[in-house]
Amino acid sequence: MDSDDQRRVHPRDVALETMTADEALRTITADTQALLDSGSGRVMIGITGPPGTGKSTLARLVAERFGPIASYVPMDGFHLSNAQLDRLGRRRRKGAPDTFDANGYLATLTRIAAAHRHSDVYVPDFDRSLEEPVAAGRVVPADARLVVTEGNYLGLWDGVRPLLARLYYLDVDRAVRRARLIARHVAGGRSDAEAAQWVDTVDETNADLIVATRGLCDRVFEIVGGQDV
Repeated sequence: MDSDDQRRVHPRDVALETMTADEALRTITADTQALLDSGSGRVMIGITGPPGTGKSTLARLVAERFGPIASYVPMDGFHLSNAQLDRLGRRRRKGAPDTFDANGYLATLTRIAAAHRHSDVYVPDFDRSLEEPVAAGRVVPADARLVVTEGNYLGLWDGVRPLLARLYYLDVDRAVRRARLIARHVAGGRSDAEAAQWVDTVDETNADLIVATRGLCDRVFEIVGGQDV
């Protein structure tokens, strides 16, 4: 087996675990504490899944559980700006894999992995009120032992999965996801009809790509109970 194959994470069958949002938070927290207890280095974990499953909120809550030793790095910070999307003719597909700086995200995670105890790493954030990335909106301090990252394409983009000690996949009922996404787009300024069309043509197309990466994840959670994580 060559070195490239050794670094590659191969798809496998992963059992579906059904639980509430609170149970998912407790489960990931316990798993992560065990990883931290097993060594003294930096641990990076990821949460992925289709749009509208609650990845961002859950990732932030996990980071909050660990306090100052943890940092949160959202993949959404690597959205291309609206100006770049207009230049490329991709704004009507915003959220698709090629509307992100995937290479920049991978390079940043690689730098974070190597920077423990050496240097702070500034990372971009995403402002939903502007629908734009914000440069250096967050920082991973040199002494941070835990980095929690989340986003749609952690399993899709080559090179990301091997950097993560654990990758969790979140899903919820499609009708719940759809309602959340429509509400999100309406809050962003679209009409109800425009929001529904966007969800059905753009978000669901992206969701199909993400579902295909479930086999690269360590655990797959179906969130039930009506809670918004």
